Amino acid sequence: MIDINDIDINFIKKKLNKISLKLNNTLFYNNKNYILLSRKYKILYKINKYYNNLIKYNKELNFAKLLYLDKEFKDLAKEEIFKLNNLIIYCNNKLNKYYLYLNKDNNLDKLNKLNVYLEIHAGTGGNEASLFVLDLFKMYIKYAEYMNWKIKLINVNENYPNGYKEILFKIIGFNVYNNLKFESGGHRVQRVPITESQGRVHTSTCLVAVIPDIPKKDLPIIKNEDIKIDTFRSSGSGGQHVNTTNSAVRLTHIPTGIVVECQQERSQHKNKSRALDVLKARIYNFELSKIKKKEHNNKKKLLGTGFRGDRNRTYNFIQNRVTDHRINLTIHSLYEILNGKLYLLIKPLLKKFNKFNYENIKMVK
Repeated sequence: MIDINDIDINFIKKKLNKISLKLNNTLFYNNKNYILLSRKYKILYKINKYYNNLIKYNKELNFAKLLYLDKEFKDLAKEEIFKLNNLIIYCNNKLNKYYLYLNKDNNLDKLNKLNVYLEIHAGTGGNEASLFVLDLFKMYIKYAEYMNWKIKLINVNENYPNGYKEILFKIIGFNVYNNLKFESGGHRVQRVPITESQGRVHTSTCLVAVIPDIPKKDLPIIKNEDIKIDTFRSSGSGGQHVNTTNSAVRLTHIPTGIVVECQQERSQHKNKSRALDVLKARIYNFELSKIKKKEHNNKKKLLGTGFRGDRNRTYNFIQNRVTDHRINLTIHSLYEILNGKLYLLIKPLLKKFNKFNYENIKMVK
């Protein structure tokens, strides 16, 4: 329970005035932050309202207690004290509620600003798993287009003729991490491969890891002696220069064993810079996951085992369905989801696992 004395009401009022000026500016209506600021304004307005009501009711309560000492007004004062005590409890509950929203709203703002590195690895299933890596990659690209996000390819490890052993790319935009944070884990596919002559259904897996792009000031400092640097020729298409010079870079962090490759740029220097950013993010995420593992032993690791039984989600092509096993949700719209309508799965996940999200504010009265 928040103490009313802990609330800096002057700060709240200044923020209210500042946001009000922005919201009243007609040029601001089309800004992507308009809705978020409107919701924040509502929270601040409610805090200010219930704070002032508490001050008012406490003053009236003190006066009622003085009247209670007068025999002539004792009965009337007794009713007033009962009424005011209930109003104070009500206002305290409301104030705590909105103050909690405000604090979580600020934390969510920070998450909204984070871009992500998204990795997809082929698990069990051979060529079929590699083909599914490509399918998932296309799905995330189409969802990114729907969300007006940008994609920056970091590294591709091809598995000829059509699939990928692994792919690493960066997604840049607003609210990226908050939407994709539950994509980490095992993704299982069930379908009949093109090469299957008898029509048997095969099960394969891919592993997805969503790594938040932490601000550079918060990233760990890596000692030069802790990094092993290898250079090699880029594979796949990319032009004569890319394929004939050692422009690709592989960084190995010796203490943790984390390896990062980058070969998308023609310049070795640019590939090294990109790989170093990814390496720092992975190390940060690695250390964070160790802490979380100690605190929550029942939580799964970021990447699963890669076996067929390890899955957060199953994509069944035969039945045109996608099942998210974490929330027991089945949707018979597999091809729509693979074509970018990933929000059909993401929204229920956010509703289930997020203790707080902006949609909750809309329902508060």
